[in-house]
Amino acid sequence: MAYSVELLNPETVTGLVVLHSERIVATSIEAFIIRIYRQMNKAGFLKAFSDNPEPFTTGFAPLASMMRNLFLRKPSLWPRFHVTVAKSLEGRKKAEVIELEVSMTDGMKDIQNAVLECVEVSIGELRKADTGLEMDDWTLDSALHRNFDVIIRRQLDPIWHRVSYRTKQIVNDLTVLRSILHALLTYDAVSFNQYLDTILAYHQPPPGSTRQNQSPWLFLDAANTIFETAKRRVYSGKPAEKAASDAFSDSLRPVLEEQPKWSLLAEILEEIERDNYLNPTPRDDSNGTILIMCSDQATCRQLREYLQNMHVHPVEEPQATDEELKPSAMFMMRRKLRKYLDWKKDFARVSASLFAENQKVLDGFTDQRGNTNGYRGKGPPNKRRRVRGGAAAAGAGRPVNSSLQMAEDKESQVASLMADIQVTDTDAAQKDEVVLDSLDDMEDYFELYEMNDLLVINPYDGDMDEHVLEEVRPRYVIMYEPDAAFIRRVEVYRSSHGDRNVRVYFMYYGGSVEEQRYLSAVRKEKDAFTRLIKEKGNMAVTLTLDGAAPTDPQEQFLRTVNTRIAGGGRLAATAEPPRVVVDVREFRSSLPSLLHGRSMIVIPCMLTVGDYVLTPTICIERKSIRDLISSFKNGRLFNQAETMLQHYKHPMLLIEFDQNKSFTLDPFAEHSFEKSIKSADDSRDLQSKIVLLTLAFPRLKIIWSSSPYQTAEIFAELKNKQEEPDPIKAVQVGLGMGEDPYEQQSFNTTPQDMLRAVPGVTGKNLMRLVLEVGDLREVSNLGERELDEYVGKEAGRQIFRFFNRSVFDE
Repeated sequence: MAYSVELLNPETVTGLVVLHSERIVATSIEAFIIRIYRQMNKAGFLKAFSDNPEPFTTGFAPLASMMRNLFLRKPSLWPRFHVTVAKSLEGRKKAEVIELEVSMTDGMKDIQNAVLECVEVSIGELRKADTGLEMDDWTLDSALHRNFDVIIRRQLDPIWHRVSYRTKQIVNDLTVLRSILHALLTYDAVSFNQYLDTILAYHQPPPGSTRQNQSPWLFLDAANTIFETAKRRVYSGKPAEKAASDAFSDSLRPVLEEQPKWSLLAEILEEIERDNYLNPTPRDDSNGTILIMCSDQATCRQLREYLQNMHVHPVEEPQATDEELKPSAMFMMRRKLRKYLDWKKDFARVSASLFAENQKVLDGFTDQRGNTNGYRGKGPPNKRRRVRGGAAAAGAGRPVNSSLQMAEDKESQVASLMADIQVTDTDAAQKDEVVLDSLDDMEDYFELYEMNDLLVINPYDGDMDEHVLEEVRPRYVIMYEPDAAFIRRVEVYRSSHGDRNVRVYFMYYGGSVEEQRYLSAVRKEKDAFTRLIKEKGNMAVTLTLDGAAPTDPQEQFLRTVNTRIAGGGRLAATAEPPRVVVDVREFRSSLPSLLHGRSMIVIPCMLTVGDYVLTPTICIERKSIRDLISSFKNGRLFNQAETMLQHYKHPMLLIEFDQNKSFTLDPFAEHSFEKSIKSADDSRDLQSKIVLLTLAFPRLKIIWSSSPYQTAEIFAELKNKQEEPDPIKAVQVGLGMGEDPYEQQSFNTTPQDMLRAVPGVTGKNLMRLVLEVGDLREVSNLGERELDEYVGKEAGRQIFRFFNRSVFDE
């Protein structure tokens, strides 16, 4: 990293302040920067802050390891229960907090209990898989934690290629079930039912498939409870097959159950309005703004729509005065139900067409197989036992996945439901939401609101919440959903501004997953601080070595001795540390940081050939698995291998795997393991392409590395007793006469990569197009004669045909 001093000399930096230090790991770019700073600047200060104690409690001696990465020696812990912290936050005036517990409806309770039952069964099935991992934390209580499914996947990643298909399916099911729990408390009843329809359609087997490989939780009685109860929250009625032949059997009535928090939110706003009416003059420096905080943008849109239309009553109640008409979401829910029924009709039509297309493909595939065996649809003569088995059952016309299909509503039932929720005069009088406004007459229709009349709905956004509080200066804060981190920020905001009064309304569903998750987060934070205090009391002094790796001078001298004295050579030795020339685009990976940590001088350059130059004869092109797949698809890897063979004696291809992933190609072939039939052959296809690459370039050596750490060790072994590379020669390799290595980088690389994928564009004519033509759109609009002048007749014809081909004619 010697050349970085020319850009910014670390000795001129007074100090570094690191925020969110819990994210700093040994392989991160931030740890690389901190190491260089501390290695070249011994006097500057270094401070690291974190407001999340949990990452410091996982692993062996996590606090000491984190301090070693940050080159710090003394930790300071300030938990909420610290006497000084508590006294500072509570102060003379505490924020007025009103805790409001909301009861869930019976339908929501039934769905939550059913989902928790499915989660418990899924965790039990995971325990039976006997993966050999630590399973003490795989409990229902831990499943309520925000990152439970991510933690399980991270534990299974190293052995993912040895995990059974059923285990992989259950891990994916846990993510789905946890998303259902979140949707139950945040979505409205219609959107939640629509979300369940998409989940059910997603888990359907491919059309024509006879293999019953659906998720296990869908066959539980609790799953049926989830889907049936969700539908009853939207509309109810007896299916025609199960009911008597009366008039009610062919009719459905809308239920449109509202979220309990909506009515409570309307009551809170009425209370705030009444308080402002009785106390019109502000008594402090805060605005009269109302700030509503919720979990995500979808909930923000939902609350905004509810608050805009809660006083619209599409069906007027007889003998009801304006005072008796309470705020209601009837208008919003009726509109959502109409959109849902239209969506369901379109979804059924699309599904039917997809099924028909797939069935044609499968029938054609079956006919081809039948014609090749010569038996004309009959079984082979020596396979009688096979004919007696599942073949007869498979042709019995059993509906696909019949155990999972729910009772579909008849057209007459849907028609009666649509008649009940048809658009009334009140509905038609409401204005549609403006999605895109040209702002032509902005001055006539837009003006700045008074801060006292402003109601702001904002999602939780970490550190940005502090800026929202400082900018809005709200007098009333409504926490629509609990969040422990935001409570801390409100406490800091209130204690920092003694002249501003804040009233906080804290809403949560009693006895819900939402409440348990909040209590669990508070308990985990307290336990994490307790463990950190114990570790700090027993921790030894952390030796940071000021950014330098521990090396013995004699050992370093012996490592650089060149003992190749055959043929009249002389014994040569140098005490200089080893050098590695690295392409500047490689600094997005963790490998340069690890090489620097092994006392190697990392020299960043703009390389045309290769990514790493270890010696004058060894050049390495590094590829992660995803880069390898994309390089094979666009053919870039063959060009890179060819240029390395032309200029270096020992070209090498490094295939580097993730540190926490399994050391095999199989997991990368199953981006969606339960879907594509084609994905089973992807790993073999990748292996065959690697074999073709080695056949095309026999001199190309392939290095397999399980992690960046192993790659650094391999590089150290390859450089042992070898000459050091020349950075100037490494930059000049592959360049033409008078060509500037930075010339290509003066243009955007993304359009260049897109152009490389166009038929007819090669590495030779690419730069001609980049220099002569302005952008991609101009290239696509060029005529065939104009392209001939730039790239030649044959290449111009291919490029012209590619851009002017009609996809509808194929």
